[in-house]
Amino acid sequence: MSVFNALVSPAGLAATVAAAGCMQAALGTFLVSRFRWQEKRVDRAVPMPPVSVLKPLHGDEPLLEEALESFCTQDYPQMQIVFGVQSEDDAAIPIVHRLMERHPDVNMELVVDPTFHGVNRKIGNLINIMTRVKHDVLVISDSDIHVAPDYLRHVVGALVPSNVGLVTTLYAGLPASPTVPRLLAACQINHNFLPGVMLSRYLGRQDCLGATMALRRSMLEDIGGLEALVPHVADDAILGRYVRDRGKDIAIAACMTWTTVGETSMREVLAHELRWGRTVKTLEPAGYAASAIQLPLFWATVAVLVAPHAAWTWFFFLGAWGWRAVCSFILDRTLAQRSLLPLLLLPLRDWLSAAIMVGSVTGTRVAWRGQTMHVTPHSVMTPRSQPASPGD
Repeated sequence: MSVFNALVSPAGLAATVAAAGCMQAALGTFLVSRFRWQEKRVDRAVPMPPVSVLKPLHGDEPLLEEALESFCTQDYPQMQIVFGVQSEDDAAIPIVHRLMERHPDVNMELVVDPTFHGVNRKIGNLINIMTRVKHDVLVISDSDIHVAPDYLRHVVGALVPSNVGLVTTLYAGLPASPTVPRLLAACQINHNFLPGVMLSRYLGRQDCLGATMALRRSMLEDIGGLEALVPHVADDAILGRYVRDRGKDIAIAACMTWTTVGETSMREVLAHELRWGRTVKTLEPAGYAASAIQLPLFWATVAVLVAPHAAWTWFFFLGAWGWRAVCSFILDRTLAQRSLLPLLLLPLRDWLSAAIMVGSVTGTRVAWRGQTMHVTPHSVMTPRSQPASPGD
């Protein structure tokens, strides 16, 4: 009876959720590791049609030149890279010019076009880029993505089956330097987001991730072109939804990519994650609420706070920390991350994530690309100048 009473007590309920989170962390770690183990060489017998890579840029950022150069060194027979900026004094322009000088054999173009198409300036930038795109296979990738030389072969190969309408890629966090804000932000991606994506994929979900959005021009035209994505902040999720609505699958290419984690302060980290959290909460409220299970050290700490005089809560907290540290260590080694500091920061990381979830529930305002916007149902953005909702 005493065991039953402990389980149904507030501390016991919190510990139960934490235990479930530890099990989920182990399963996610296994799935990510298996994905990396199963990465294989591309089949060179698969047709490799000409590809246009679309790269919307907005200013300079940490490791930008390294990220963009990884696309210039692709082992692919025929590709075009089109960079786009919306201002003649954009800080990314000199970087593009240096890449053009270093890789004269790569077909690269730069579009400078301030034409405004709607509130999602990234999509507006892509609409401007499309005026110079030559090929029918399109690979849209964020500016901060780093890839291996066989990336395009994997992506285009995954697009070959007739049932596939869109190809995306998994991505891990790559801290631009080993500072605490950047390590904490990378923890969120590598220890929570990535295993969660793998688990949801295992359970049958097909999500599109902005690291890579590869599709044929005919599919893009079928959904209404890039113009159909302009009102949406979560353009990747909406694109995936449109493709699935047309009866096509979203495939994951058999390669990993890395996104630069360049935030310089905790304020930037929290602002970025709050924007992401409010967007996901608006798109998938039930799934976002369920993701609270991914914070086992938060729940284990709650158990300690509720029953601080019960020795078992302290032992449980230390055990959960050890379990989570082992999973995180395996993930970091799988993703080529070497710092051990994040293992010591895991409880803080879970509490920050819990605070982000609370902040996501209580508002709709996000800071995005120099704009302050409101995220509304279906991820449509409205300018901040419009009246705020009462809950903001």
